[in-house]
Formats: sequence, structure tokens, C-alpha cells
Amino acid sequence: MFLPIGHSKHVDLITVIDNRVVQVQVKTSTQFRKNRWEVTVCTRGGNRSWNGLVKVLDPSRYDRLFVLVGDGRRWWIPSSYVAGGSLIVLGGPKYAEYEIEPGQPLRVGPPSLDSAAPWRDSRAVKGDAL
Repeated sequence: MFLPIGHSKHVDLITVIDNRVVQVQVKTSTQFRKNRWEVTVCTRGGNRSWNGLVKVLDPSRYDRLFVLVGDGRRWWIPSSYVAGGSLIVLGGPKYAEYEIEPGQPLRVGPPSLDSAAPWRDSRAVKGDAL
């Protein structure tokens, strides 16, 4: 079991794979341009107003980058392969070998408090079939 103590700007979560602790940085993106997903891998000021300082990911501070994009596709990229200073582009050949279950994105839809229930249109009247 892992107990969170404090805050780490370099690691978002920790997992164990093959009896090895793996430090994971997590990024998401909904920026889709030229048939590719643009993923920002730097921080520009965080929750404060931007002061001009850009903090890029340091590959020595985490082991894997997990990325989830707007259509439900996912990537699990070794930190040493994350190229670029502020942006990586996914969906093309460069990171293709690191895509998780290509062709089988996560189901995308409105969030639900009941994960077992299928999504229903909230405008539907009780008893109506969708």
C-alpha cells in the first residue's frame, strides 16, 4: 500500500509492475489538429498567473507517461522516449508502439455515478425507451 505524503510535481501516481515501483506522470488532451492529438507536456505557471517560466518534464524524475486523449485512446510511454520540450503529438507513427489496445479506445460518454448502468439521456422521461 502507498500512502500519499505531501505533493510531487514530478509524479501523479505510483503503481507496481513486475514487483517494481513505477512512477507515472499523467497527461490528458482534447486538442485534435491535423488528424493528431497535441499533448502539452510542460507547465506554464500552474494555478497562478503565468510568470514566463515554462517547466518541462524531466525524464529522470518519472518512469512512464500515461496519456488519455479526447476520443478515449491511451498511451503508456517510457519517460526516456518522450521527445520535445512543451508538446508531443500522438496518433501518428512516432509513438504508435506505445498506444494501449489500438483500435479499442475507452468508452467516451458523460460521467456516471453508477458505473454499472449504461448511459441514458437525462432528458428522457421515466419509462421512455431510448
